[in-house]
Amino acid sequence: MRSAIAAAGGWAVLVGATLVGAALGLFFFGGLWWTTRRGLVAAQPGLWFLVSGLVRTAVVLLGFYGISRGGLLAILAGAVGFLAARTWVIRRSPRWGPAEGRADAPDPR
Repeated sequence: MRSAIAAAGGWAVLVGATLVGAALGLFFFGGLWWTTRRGLVAAQPGLWFLVSGLVRTAVVLLGFYGISRGGLLAILAGAVGFLAARTWVIRRSPRWGPAEGRADAPDPR
């Protein structure tokens, strides 16, 4: 009976780590998409990209630090969730070329 409870707890940790990893991935890659859209038309794009990159990286590192308390399998489960979120963000993001959306972009017509 005790091993069944421990196994159920282990699965809960892995599912939780996967969900947290997915949330971190959505934050990181969604934030990257948002920063790219905003940074290309900003007055100081370098500052946008620098601050965004630092904040996104710090949040993800702290999140994976928390996940690491569940052990190596939890870290791997979190990485699976993180990469799944990356795939989801890429597929859901609208496609646009490098000059589209920029104020100084030439008119494509």
